[in-house]
Amino acid sequence: MTDRPTEARHPAAEGLHALPGAELLRLALDGHVGAVAVVERALPAIESAAEVASEALLAGGRMVYAGAGSSGLMALADCLELLGTFGIPPDRTPMLFAGGAGALLHLTGAVEDDPALAQADTAALGLTAKDVVICLSASGSTPYTLLVAEAARAAGAQVVGIANVPGSALLRLADLPIWLETGPEIVAGSTRLGAATAQKVALNLMSVLVGIRLGHVHDGYMVNLEADNAKLIERAARIVAGISGAAPETAHAALEASRGAVKPAVLIAAGATPEAAATALQDTRGHLGPALARIGRDQ
Repeated sequence: MTDRPTEARHPAAEGLHALPGAELLRLALDGHVGAVAVVERALPAIESAAEVASEALLAGGRMVYAGAGSSGLMALADCLELLGTFGIPPDRTPMLFAGGAGALLHLTGAVEDDPALAQADTAALGLTAKDVVICLSASGSTPYTLLVAEAARAAGAQVVGIANVPGSALLRLADLPIWLETGPEIVAGSTRLGAATAQKVALNLMSVLVGIRLGHVHDGYMVNLEADNAKLIERAARIVAGISGAAPETAHAALEASRGAVKPAVLIAAGATPEAAATALQDTRGHLGPALARIGRDQ
């Protein structure tokens, strides 16, 4: 383990425990800022992974997340927000977390070493060649995550591997490796610090590009959001009005006609019938720009 950068001692760690609070926090913050900066070097790999994942979703496959401990929590945070932000159903973005739901309240290290858990989780999910599996492990050697990646490869699925240690087993195993070079932590081995920050940013970038490729973002608006509370209903109405140019009352009426779905509501507010809106979106694979252009031509 001593040859892993994530386990090495940070050059500024000597006397860390005796530093004034403000100085210590500044040092910790510098670690996070530096972790964000290293993500830039991985942008080409992140882009490739996002393109493959979006094509998998468009073809009826799933974008699966997998991880243990802090890395698993970063994956879970990204996974859970895809429904609210992009309207992607949870069954299309399942999460494999070492130890399952029980481990979320009481994180334990033993579950990440248990091969039976990984085998049971992957068997229950039924991975196929249509899927893309995003596996996270700061060390790149977490047994649970590696076994999920191996099962995914055996099923013919594409594997995205995100790790913070160069040349690690996960990066060697992955079809689409993403190395985040965060180096030593100010608390040696505590990858909930810089390593986790870089992972979260990389996942955030990846899922944003996926959402855009699926047609769920238009001019910066979340046009496939799940409007399931008062705040989001008002946001949906503002989006419909902002894109279509319609008055607020027209936007609300369009949302009622579309049963709360933003994309068809935009087209209805722009003058389409509900039937024409549905047809336009089907023909453009859910992309609002070309659907609006089509509606404009048909009027």
